[in-house]
Amino acid sequence: MKVICYGDSNTYGFDPRGWLGGRYDADNRWVDILARRTGWEILNWGMNGRAIPSQAPAFPADTDLLMVMLGTNDLLQGRTPSETAQRMLRFLAELTVEHDKILLIAPPPVAFGAWVQEQRLIDASAELAVQYRALAERLGVRFADAGAWGVGLAYDGVHFTEQGHWAFAEGIWKELIVSPAASENTSPNTSY
Repeated sequence: MKVICYGDSNTYGFDPRGWLGGRYDADNRWVDILARRTGWEILNWGMNGRAIPSQAPAFPADTDLLMVMLGTNDLLQGRTPSETAQRMLRFLAELTVEHDKILLIAPPPVAFGAWVQEQRLIDASAELAVQYRALAERLGVRFADAGAWGVGLAYDGVHFTEQGHWAFAEGIWKELIVSPAASENTSPNTSY
């Protein structure tokens, strides 16, 4: 099973405790935790600061599952949830990956912190999940709401803590094991 995780700094594994853009070690990044647990080939295509691109990259033809989690940076740049969802619609519509192989993940809502000083941003990030759910239904792609997984955020109100990465990995694991598309012809390892 070949999985690509396409996202921003929370997919990359950014460690907000350092000033130089470091990342958590592989033992504490959700992508790597998930790879160990499933035994699948999982590629981390996360990048710090990534907003929803205006043009979709070319993903490998043999991709079995594409997980997309973007939108937080769009909101931090001043876009509304509706504008962000429209950008995501254009992005997903351009993909050559079959829609039944795409999992759109709504990022956990941001919280008050060093980067988040306004209730408006918190409300917008919660609204994004509603917009993404409707978008996923419209396009026929799978959807997951990471806001329901108890993901802990660091002092900045945006980035996952190490414990947050573990909570995210557990949430996405539960999402994937109940899905016939993800578990077909696989035998994931049930321990870390």
